[in-house]
Amino acid sequence: MLTIYKKADNGLVQKIVFDIEDNEELPKKILWVDLLHPTLSEINYIAKYYNLDIPDLEEREEIELSARYWEDSTTVTINTHFLVRTERNGSVELDNETITFMTAKQTLFTLRYNDFTTFTELQARILASPKNFEDGFDIIDKIFEVRVEKDADILEWIDRQARKLRIEVLEENKREFVYDKMLRSISSLQELNTRVRDSLFDKRRAMTCLLKSDKVDKQTKQNITIVLKDLNSLVEFNVSQLNILDNIQTILAGQLNIEQNKTIKLFTVATMAMMPPTLIGTVYGMNFEFMPELQWEYSYPVVLVAMVISIIIPVIFFKKKGWL
Repeated sequence: MLTIYKKADNGLVQKIVFDIEDNEELPKKILWVDLLHPTLSEINYIAKYYNLDIPDLEEREEIELSARYWEDSTTVTINTHFLVRTERNGSVELDNETITFMTAKQTLFTLRYNDFTTFTELQARILASPKNFEDGFDIIDKIFEVRVEKDADILEWIDRQARKLRIEVLEENKREFVYDKMLRSISSLQELNTRVRDSLFDKRRAMTCLLKSDKVDKQTKQNITIVLKDLNSLVEFNVSQLNILDNIQTILAGQLNIEQNKTIKLFTVATMAMMPPTLIGTVYGMNFEFMPELQWEYSYPVVLVAMVISIIIPVIFFKKKGWL
């Protein structure tokens, strides 16, 4: 589907849903052409009409800088990651979706296969404040601004979850299954943070390249510089979050070691306490012919009492030593 935003003669912006099957000419003064889930024929139509080299799926996913940003005498092409937040099986997951931005003759073209709230919000801004958008670079600037705000919201959510998790880790009387759940939560938050970091790095690279382009006007570059500063602060915050999660994981691992040591100590003490009665039982379990104790009337209860005493004495000793 092609959604076109064009400047009207009265200065307002009109939204047009364009169908190439209607055999109509594209309108004049187009500000933005948004290709959402486009068909191959729609991509070819726009590429031919504007003489654009629209990247295919393989080119859009390459990680080299030359594949993420390039420009020639008339066009600028940007492939950058935007995060998609989804919930699966009760847990939050983030996926990186590649968005392609292209500018030609001050017109912006966006190629995407997911419906982002960032684009929905920006479309509303364009229609509400058309004077703030004079060309495609103004739209790119605002898209990155809104997207950075969304990434900040995601980082704030991760920070709240990390704080709750830290409190849970420091709580006492946790069971073994709770440790497993916490480890999964820490791993999930670390993965989310990593995906946010990759997305921030990718956008920072694209914005830095835009600042060096001679096709972007001075005012737009100033706005991009402000957004870039906010993005850099998010990168620093993201790194600190990764360090905090590593610290929580270290604390949890320490607690697990302590719990395991307690269990091992308990079995060790139990083994040591059972050694004397085992020795007594072994002695009187030998099949010697001459063992006068076996003929005593009270030999059985005496041996049982001796076994109990031999258990109690080590236990008292271990308690005094603080091993229990």
